[in-house]
Amino acid sequence: MTAMRKGEAAQEKYLRLLAEKYPTKESVSERLIHLSARLDLPKEVEHFMSDLHGEYGTFYHILNNCSGVIREKVEYVFGDTMTDDEKAEFCTLIYYPREKIEQMESRNEATDEWQKTNLSRLVSLSKLMMYKYPLAKVRGFIPRPFASVIVELLATRPEADSAQHTYHEKLISSIVSAQSGASFITALTVLVKRLAVGHIHILGDFFDRGSRPDAILDLVMRAPALDITWGNHDVLWMGAACGNEACIANVIRISLRYDNTDVLEKGYAIGIRPLTLYAAWQYPNEQPIKAAERAISIIMYKLEGELIHRHPEFEMEGRTFLDKIDYESGTVRIEGIEYPMNQRVFPTIDPKDPYRLSPEERDIIDELRQSFMESEPLRRHIDFIYRRGSVYNTFNGNLLFHACMPMDSRGDFVDAPLGDARLRGKAFLDGVDEWARRAYYQHDENAVDYMWYFWCGRLSPFSGREFKTFERMFLDDETTWEEPDDPYFACINDVEICGKVLREFGLDAEHAHIINGHVPVKKGENPIKANGKALVIDGGFCHAYHKKTGLSGFTLISNSRGLRLLAHQKIADVRAALQENRDIESVSETVELQSYRATVGDTDEGKAMKAEIEDLRALLDAYESGAIASED
Repeated sequence: MTAMRKGEAAQEKYLRLLAEKYPTKESVSERLIHLSARLDLPKEVEHFMSDLHGEYGTFYHILNNCSGVIREKVEYVFGDTMTDDEKAEFCTLIYYPREKIEQMESRNEATDEWQKTNLSRLVSLSKLMMYKYPLAKVRGFIPRPFASVIVELLATRPEADSAQHTYHEKLISSIVSAQSGASFITALTVLVKRLAVGHIHILGDFFDRGSRPDAILDLVMRAPALDITWGNHDVLWMGAACGNEACIANVIRISLRYDNTDVLEKGYAIGIRPLTLYAAWQYPNEQPIKAAERAISIIMYKLEGELIHRHPEFEMEGRTFLDKIDYESGTVRIEGIEYPMNQRVFPTIDPKDPYRLSPEERDIIDELRQSFMESEPLRRHIDFIYRRGSVYNTFNGNLLFHACMPMDSRGDFVDAPLGDARLRGKAFLDGVDEWARRAYYQHDENAVDYMWYFWCGRLSPFSGREFKTFERMFLDDETTWEEPDDPYFACINDVEICGKVLREFGLDAEHAHIINGHVPVKKGENPIKANGKALVIDGGFCHAYHKKTGLSGFTLISNSRGLRLLAHQKIADVRAALQENRDIESVSETVELQSYRATVGDTDEGKAMKAEIEDLRALLDAYESGAIASED
């Protein structure tokens, strides 16, 4: 059989399978009509966030107000009919319906009239915001117990005539008289927030520093349209869940360093009492947290040393120090220079065999490893991160990844290690994705080892810098603390190099953008690089970075008219939002303003719909010609 005939046979087989789903000409026509019309609807809003670092309160508020999208819509619909205070209170109700209703009830202010007014306002707002969506999709956004009544409300046109006005008012009154006002208000706020943002992109780093990454993950697991690009702190926890002992020690060390052990003990049921007892015995003059941090740090350096010796391809021998310490003089030799250390007592290190764990240390790390691998909440979250995440993502013509593409100073991709191979560019990132999944799903020992390299390796696409944890802990000479960055971070200021990166992933260099997180944008630094071809949206969600960035974080909004970057100056917490109806104080900057309105047809979803339209037309032709029998 010739190649052409094989192709024709495959096409006929596919069309017969498609005919099982659409068995009549009418069913094909109906689907064609819906798809063809949807192509001309405006593109849905995309919401980009990065480097959440466990800051649940900040994330929760930004997620609820959709980076100001809801406030803008409220202003558009009610700008002339509500006072500023009324609009602020209405927005707070949308962000935090349960809490706001409870507050109003405690004040005896959640009257029937208050409920009717807010139900009507929410319906009006929903009607405006649903214009981007087909009705069938809107139905899917409404909490199921309320769907039929809310759809009916959305279909009414009280401004059209008196009968429609009477019907609308009767529906609202019936909801309140049935003691369901609060429930319907809450359901409508869910709808409004879902209409405000069509898709959420998280560009990595759920974990570390902040106290509630577990709560953030519980929240995003309920998001209907979301993707994740892994960050280095995510990979660290992923490696810990795979059983990588060096990753586990790093996780514990960071939690202790930021005085954030609740996420371990309360969030994931991972106890550290054996470690703290051991640390108190070894370092009786230290405060308990500092003693535990020091004890786990030494364990970490030992485990990292073993990994580096086991994998010479990492080229990280310069990061092993325990065999370079003069334990008598209290100095360490780094790159041929002797440095005095601020610590001279190392009771848990055998100078003759410095990388060997003591029996007590081995017991501690064995118990921690078991806890990480058996924690059900952690397993559930890591499963989700693997399932919805990847090293990079191309979405609607944009390239998303957390940190960098390993490069040299000329902007050329460099070879990076991956087992026996060395890969570069997109091939390397694809390989990293494969190995990360191999570590988790197949428990491949070599791949599990590489999870640590992905966390902190100089050529890791998640890291892109040389860590100096040892120097920062034991040396007072701050000149040793500098952590050299991958040249990528300087190269993305060059339009040509950005175009090269985009083309590597098959994207249109003229219209696409690179979107990264990872590196907090410092005060006075522009997050918009290379005339808008690259955007760095790590503005410091984490409180530890606020002095450096001067901000509470960046978010990026992509809508049918272009791209907007929002710099959040100050974010109200839930208490302030409820008591004072305070919102996010943000500065919006237009990155790209299109002269046309982007439609669904311009998106990845639209491309898939166009391909389906072609298939359906081929099926319709087959029905018309009699090549396939229709059930008409």
